Amino acid sequence: MGEKNDVEKVAKAENGAFIKPHIFTFTVPLVDGGSNLSIKVSWSQRLLHSKGQFSLSIPFSFPQYVTPAGKKISKKEKIQLNVDSGPGTGLLCETTSHPLKEQRRQVGKLGFLYESEVLQWSSSDFTFTYTVSSSHIFGGVLLQSPSIVDSDQRDMFCFYLFPGNQQSQKAFRKEVIFVVDVSGSMREKPLDDTKSALFAALSKLDPEDSFNIIAFNADTYRYSSRMELATEQAIEKVTQWINMNFVAGDGTNILLPLNQAMEMLCNTRDAIPMVFLITDGSVEDERQICDVMSSLLTNQGSICPRVHTFGIGTFCNHYFLRMLAIIGRGHYDAASDADSIEVRMKAFFDRASSTVLANITIDAMDNMDGIEVYPSRIPDLLSESPLIVSGRYQGAFPETLKATGILADSSNFVVDLKVQKANDIPLDKILAKQEIDLLTARAWFSDDRELQNKVARMSIKSGIISEYTRTILLETQRGKEDMGSTRVPEHKQVPSKIEQQKATDFKGQKIIMLRSLGPGFGNLTATAENLSPGCEEEKLPEAAEIFVKAASNCCGKLCGRCCCMCCIQNCSRMNDQCAIVLTQLCGAIACLGCFSCCELCCSGND
Repeated sequence: MGEKNDVEKVAKAENGAFIKPHIFTFTVPLVDGGSNLSIKVSWSQRLLHSKGQFSLSIPFSFPQYVTPAGKKISKKEKIQLNVDSGPGTGLLCETTSHPLKEQRRQVGKLGFLYESEVLQWSSSDFTFTYTVSSSHIFGGVLLQSPSIVDSDQRDMFCFYLFPGNQQSQKAFRKEVIFVVDVSGSMREKPLDDTKSALFAALSKLDPEDSFNIIAFNADTYRYSSRMELATEQAIEKVTQWINMNFVAGDGTNILLPLNQAMEMLCNTRDAIPMVFLITDGSVEDERQICDVMSSLLTNQGSICPRVHTFGIGTFCNHYFLRMLAIIGRGHYDAASDADSIEVRMKAFFDRASSTVLANITIDAMDNMDGIEVYPSRIPDLLSESPLIVSGRYQGAFPETLKATGILADSSNFVVDLKVQKANDIPLDKILAKQEIDLLTARAWFSDDRELQNKVARMSIKSGIISEYTRTILLETQRGKEDMGSTRVPEHKQVPSKIEQQKATDFKGQKIIMLRSLGPGFGNLTATAENLSPGCEEEKLPEAAEIFVKAASNCCGKLCGRCCCMCCIQNCSRMNDQCAIVLTQLCGAIACLGCFSCCELCCSGND
């Protein structure tokens, strides 16, 4: 393990970098004319979930220039889709964008195939929606043994709860305090988008809910000295107050407004108390804040305040925000670029406010040997998000478990969880991203080197980026029998500290070590200087910059309709030298959506 500066001078933007949260670009080396360029792209993503319906959307639209102008060549499109919602569940297909032929149907499993001869590649993304038929909360437990190459030889478990169709369920009354960063770095668009999302969240509160607003920079600005009922008149009044008082100023003090929020929620009864923290900056006392919040939440009543955190940009410490959410049995989300703030924040408010089962516990778990649970404090079950809890254990696992919780009417809820072996579900791959993120937050908080090493081993095994490994481009060459083809360098994860000489010769193969692709642990200097999110972005390689401008200015959909038809027609008349340049430009762009984990049946914001 090592500091980022160990390899920073060999990590250049043109070698590999995110130009958008879902778009990764790297420069393909010069290739000979007539070569076949082979690019294999893989990624994982979350399923969207809303009102009991799961949605999958996969990029499957190809720009027109991938088909040579003037040539009608038959091509084959093929999509194979396997859906597995876990044992004992029923599935119902709702909609699909492409004609799928059902190949197999079992309880909780469906298999589909689409295959077609086409003259032009698909011009629409592949979408698929389905429902899990149940009108009540249900769940189960999946078990799996580790592979022989797993550094942790404890067995794995995955506990999941589905909210079912909760339309007839009584909703929890809410007491909500929004703690909003109004430091200088939030000026203009970040603050405007935050206000829009905040107005939308306030408008969705029921009249019996209560709320308050605390804005902070170096000082705090509280809307009211007490919680206010969310009547129509109160919402109109607080909207005016926000427009007048959300003015960006110097400084960032997170602990003071959080303490004020906890004090106001300490006497909550018959409601879910919630704190939403929104910030784009880092502060020096983040570990102290976690300690203080842990102490305060331990001494609360039957339902302690839930702390939900939302990070903006890359200057805030996302692992501090994730750890704070774990301590507060809440949820965490982020908008890494300015364009996605409003959309993601609105979805986050809606999702985190949809509690249907609180204070969830699983019996017999505490009595098991060598057990480790991710996250360590189980959050509430939301109607807009199935709950996934994973972990490791030693010894025998009980044949049945019971999950208990509290419903909105204050009654106790108990559900039996059937335990089954996950023989054909790759739990280690499905859960790797979630576990790496949660363990990284713990490693940051405890400053535990052993835990950092564990995260690094998990990252290398799964190929998922982490803060303690670096991604490398590994040059591979075909044998003489394949001299007509060129392969794009492979991406691999390696420990973050590698001697400089290995950057040019790694086991006999040339490598390029990329700069860190994770969100990092915040930037205190940028926060102190009130730098706005996004201003830290490096200048893109010229080819990538041209591509992004063309995509945004011409048709507005990146990688979908990058060029207008007249441009394509002109390209068909290019000379050989221009054609080579254009080919290299197109080949330099690869879209890799590697931020989100495809959890077993997980929620949707990615």
